[in-house]
Amino acid sequence: MHQLLTDIRIIAGRCIRQTAASKLGLLFGLLQPLLFLLFFGPLLEDLSIGGDGDSWQTLVPGLLVQLSLFSSAFAGFTLLMEKHHGVVERMRVTPVSRLALLLGRLVRDVLQLSVQSALLVLAGVTMGLRAPLTGILLGFALVGLLAAALAALSYALAMRVSTPQEFAPVINSLNMPAMLLSGVLLPMTLAPGWLDAVSRCVPFRYVVEAVRDAYTGDYADGALALGTAVAVALAAAALALGTRVFRRAGA
Repeated sequence: MHQLLTDIRIIAGRCIRQTAASKLGLLFGLLQPLLFLLFFGPLLEDLSIGGDGDSWQTLVPGLLVQLSLFSSAFAGFTLLMEKHHGVVERMRVTPVSRLALLLGRLVRDVLQLSVQSALLVLAGVTMGLRAPLTGILLGFALVGLLAAALAALSYALAMRVSTPQEFAPVINSLNMPAMLLSGVLLPMTLAPGWLDAVSRCVPFRYVVEAVRDAYTGDYADGALALGTAVAVALAAAALALGTRVFRRAGA
């Protein structure tokens, strides 16, 4: 266990340094949800969107999940680049744990998302968001679990394909419908009955609803417990799959 933790620290440190060197990438990773917050949020202020919270307590949690969906789902691109430049091949001959090669990357991804999420929430506060600190922290935890799950799946896919041309269409074809059906911008209870029913098959919807309940301080509602269970189950399943792929590939 000590050796595994050491390996995770080494891999995470390397990945964090790479990410910190790409300040432009960090900026543009946060730009899209900030634009939604700036240009879409004010449109909701005078609308009745249902639920217990106000428009900011509805929009900001959705944007946090959207940030997780986009940044984590495309995390595998970095692994593809390393495969292309022979980095992964060189790592195969080192004694570093194959599990650490996955977990170290996930530490970087969750940390990066946490920083971006904190900046997004701070921007939301300046525009009118009011939420309990406990709810905000619970929201960060749920979004972090979701990010770990999606990044693990993204890395697993990257290990099984050879080029970005194979990787990108798969991610895009799954990510966009998942985002729309999870209700990140507006609650799916506003949708027609058939669309609301379809969205219940998308697990991200339950995470969005859980974060929204956390931001309104409604901790006793079953939506928070259900969303937490879904996030934990997704993370566990994705980590199991990612670990299996990394070990089989000898990454």
